[in-house]
Amino acid sequence: MNKQMIRRLLLFCKPYLKYLWLALLCSAMQILFTLLTPVLIGQAVDHIIGIGLVDFEELVQKIIFIMGSVLIAGFFDWLVVRLSNKVTYSITKDLREKLFAKYVTLPLKYIDGHAHGDLLSRMINDIDLIGDGLLQGFTHLFSGFATIIGTIAFMLYINIPIAMIVIILTPLSLVVATLIASKTYKFFQQQLALRGELSGYVEEMIGNQKIVKAFGYESENQQRFEEINQRVYISGVKSQFLGALANPSTRVVNNIVYASVCIAGSLSVVSGYLTVGTLSSFLSYANQYTKPFNEISNVFTELQTALASAGRVFQLLDTPSEEKIQCPQTIDHVKGHIKIEHLYFSYNENQKLIEDLNVEAMPGQTVAIVGPTGCGKTTLINLLMRFYNQNAGHITIDGINTLDMQREYVRSLYGMVLQDSWLFKGTIKENIAYGCEATDDEIIEAAKNAHAHKFIIQLKDGYDAFVDEDGGNLSQGQKQLLCIARIMLTKPPMLILDEATSSIDTRTEKQIQDAFDKMMQGRTTFIVAHRLSTIQKADQILVMNHGQIIEQGNHQELLDKHGFYHHLYYSQFDLENNES
Repeated sequence: MNKQMIRRLLLFCKPYLKYLWLALLCSAMQILFTLLTPVLIGQAVDHIIGIGLVDFEELVQKIIFIMGSVLIAGFFDWLVVRLSNKVTYSITKDLREKLFAKYVTLPLKYIDGHAHGDLLSRMINDIDLIGDGLLQGFTHLFSGFATIIGTIAFMLYINIPIAMIVIILTPLSLVVATLIASKTYKFFQQQLALRGELSGYVEEMIGNQKIVKAFGYESENQQRFEEINQRVYISGVKSQFLGALANPSTRVVNNIVYASVCIAGSLSVVSGYLTVGTLSSFLSYANQYTKPFNEISNVFTELQTALASAGRVFQLLDTPSEEKIQCPQTIDHVKGHIKIEHLYFSYNENQKLIEDLNVEAMPGQTVAIVGPTGCGKTTLINLLMRFYNQNAGHITIDGINTLDMQREYVRSLYGMVLQDSWLFKGTIKENIAYGCEATDDEIIEAAKNAHAHKFIIQLKDGYDAFVDEDGGNLSQGQKQLLCIARIMLTKPPMLILDEATSSIDTRTEKQIQDAFDKMMQGRTTFIVAHRLSTIQKADQILVMNHGQIIEQGNHQELLDKHGFYHHLYYSQFDLENNES
């Protein structure tokens, strides 16, 4: 699992290999001059041993060499950091771009089935953790191993027996670190999954604070948050404890190595096999030799987190996208003849919804869909727009199966106004012109048709007024008027109106309805209606219940049947008793 993740991450390094190789070369040079410094220090020490035996000329020369070596090592160290940052943040940028592009192609079924906060966490938190792990890997892993190899070489050159003590004992710390790291991976995976759950819950609660406060759910909300947060805490303590255990464990082994070198080296000096300066160099190397093992143990912890994060990101990237049709069909002149034949669909295999649905809408007709909550009204719209694909049956537009068209093309044939209005952070003008290119005059005309022009010009900057995220500085009705203007600007061949005037006052609704009537002329239109007073002019009304069309006809025909629609219509307006 880890090897597979590392291989996939390394593929993202391919465009930046020149920076990576340059970073490795600079790291090697930095290590070389860092390891040269203890030799120079040891030689300088030998020039000051004994009373009256100080060789000032050689000592000054060695000090100059030491300063030069330190400065050069520092310069190459700075280059390593710059180059590794370049590689790391370029890779995380590419990952985010690839992940965002994936979000755009994911089926809505996947988006609806996952907490939005968790999807955001993968885009932001998980990729940040991948970047931190890569940064640790680039800057410490190679330099750590290179320092170990270089230090061994220098120590063998100085004294082979003492060097063998270090070589034999030190790998124990690496073994300890590896064993601990192998046990921590599953805990880091669990911790990241819980972080995603926590992010999803917080995002959900913050986005719906009005509902939370309206129902007095603050205390229950707090209890639910604390329960998730407690699980994050427990998982975090376990993963961080095991991750932190690697460093002190390796330090114990490293201190044993250092003490062994001190004892063996001191005996060698007393016996005359080593000079004091050489022992000083050897102790510096022994101390320096242990540091990379500590760094590598820390890197393993960072890499475990990065690999767990990479697993979550790659799991999303591996999710099948909406399939593309190789030879898609298009319609030269859209008339709007829509035919639904023997349609079957369910969100869950174990729970049936729409079964054997048959509908035909002639060009220019207005088809209204009514029924109780959960009857399949919005589901039918989702199928028309190909937000979901039907399990069986056919939907055709002018005789062409929508499954033979690209999803983007099918959706471009409809102008859709939803009950839930959506605006993005930008100007009024940009929000109205979303999804199309239009002149200022065309934008203003669309706003006038939607009866939004009056309130827009009363704003400080008019059409250049800035809209907060999700239209936070506008009323719900104003937001909906802008969404209606957006559709009127596109002038689509067909329309879908899902309770498009639900947040608008009665007077403005009458004006908007007149504008819609004008816009609907010659366009096939589907209306999802909750207020039945808005669909009396519809050419046909589909009355749905439990995914079935139980009644069909125009307004008067359905009233004359004294069936489900008759009861629904008069109970809504509280006129049932007057009729009876």
